[in-house]
Amino acid sequence: MGFRCGIIGLPNVGKSTIFNALTAAGAEVANYPFCTIDPNVGMVAVPDPRLDKIAAILHPPKKTYTTMEFLDIAGLVKGASRGEGLGNKFLGHIREVDAVVHIVRCFDNPNVVHVDGMVDPVRDIEIINTELMLADLETLEKRLAVIDKKTKAGDKSATHDMESMRILQDALGRGIPCRNLSLEEEKSTALKDLHLLTAKKVLYVANVSEEVLKGDQGYIKEVKEIAEKEGSSVITICGDLEAEITELAVDERTAFLADLGLHESGLEQLIREGYKLLGLITFYTTVGPELRAWTIPKGTRAPMAAGKIHTDMERGFIRAEILHYADFLAVDSITQARDRGLIRSEGKDYELRDGDIVLFRFNV
Repeated sequence: MGFRCGIIGLPNVGKSTIFNALTAAGAEVANYPFCTIDPNVGMVAVPDPRLDKIAAILHPPKKTYTTMEFLDIAGLVKGASRGEGLGNKFLGHIREVDAVVHIVRCFDNPNVVHVDGMVDPVRDIEIINTELMLADLETLEKRLAVIDKKTKAGDKSATHDMESMRILQDALGRGIPCRNLSLEEEKSTALKDLHLLTAKKVLYVANVSEEVLKGDQGYIKEVKEIAEKEGSSVITICGDLEAEITELAVDERTAFLADLGLHESGLEQLIREGYKLLGLITFYTTVGPELRAWTIPKGTRAPMAAGKIHTDMERGFIRAEILHYADFLAVDSITQARDRGLIRSEGKDYELRDGDIVLFRFNV
């Protein structure tokens, strides 16, 4: 598993169209609110040119890409935090993901009804963000009621928890999402335990018409201004165009994008920015017949990375033999790399680097 993204937004902004294009999962697409009730789930292989190059040299019988999972979460509406439009159920789905992909409608089309009558990205983003904050405030109020009882019962640790909750509550009351707070480690742990919606990292996707895909005008500019204020990123995608791309043969897609003056698909953009947003890196293993890519957070130590493959490998970790991708390309052979001393042995404190090719040594 790479990471899990929840696709959110108001109804009729193009969520399911983009989800289908990214995952080819075939979610229903219709011109009315709440077409999606339970989240559709799609798993995609993460395009990886490095894995392809390693495979071209080693010719493994099996090549496995790391993956990215998308949840197409039903459209939220104003009042979702109070249960409007089945809102409580939809908000609960957001708690399950690593990051949020917020689709914002940035195209005019009289044939596609807007739930609020007209296109206005600023208003649309504010509606979603407000509902997420209101839901988080409700979560905090419930937790504070529990902590208050503990405090009155003489639980000293509860006093510290109360302080952390009040900081979060104050920020949300002032319209500041929890992901924008710089908290001490102790308070940050409390934040993780709450699974607050506004603590999720957000990537905004401006869904535009093909005519403005390569521009930075109008609606797109407004979305970028909001994202910049809260430290989020924005990518621009034409959902209808992405749908066309999925119908092409793989070897035709690059030429199609080049004709449009684009160097990567919407999926590739989203994965690149998603990795950056969550601080993720990729490492590789060659065990038996399989060459495989793995996704981990930057800063992950070798034993924990081994545990990503199997828990027994983390428990019995001895050392990791490391060959970086760039060094491997310079010699074109694992054997040559070993002969030239390019493979080094690292212990339990080693933090894996993006592009490491790793052989874990462990006791069973």
